[in-house]
Amino acid sequence: MYVNARAIIERMTPDGVQLLLQTRDKPGQRRQLELPGGQVEPYESLVDAVRREVGEETGLEIVEIEGQDLRVISSGEQASVECVRPFAAYQTLAGPVDSMGVYFRCVARGQLRSQAGESRDAGWFGLDRIRSWLADDPERISWVDRAGIAFYVAGA
Repeated sequence: MYVNARAIIERMTPDGVQLLLQTRDKPGQRRQLELPGGQVEPYESLVDAVRREVGEETGLEIVEIEGQDLRVISSGEQASVECVRPFAAYQTLAGPVDSMGVYFRCVARGQLRSQAGESRDAGWFGLDRIRSWLADDPERISWVDRAGIAFYVAGA
């Protein structure tokens, strides 16, 4: 089972809220839009993982994670455990891989950089456009993030 940490990065513009999405470009798969994020390394904290993945994929630096002020780390003789409040959690119920993960609402700064590889072409998209894709062309958004994005826009 894969464990993922994914970022919902939003910005306000005169036209409304925009989300940062990037193109998932894996060989043999359809190119789709996804949120920045990815697999948590063994014993890596969820918060550290989302910061690392966003930096690797977009060049942006996460400066705030909603709920991070409630983060608790408990350490003892046997283990250290992190407890955080994510925006949402997901689990695949069927599909190509068994995975679960968490979405964090984040504030980021810096310049988007061009990327090559499995994640590229990060850009900002308005909520009306995203809602339209979810209704009319849901396959435009990667299966791993479709529910999380729908969950976010339903509350926006």
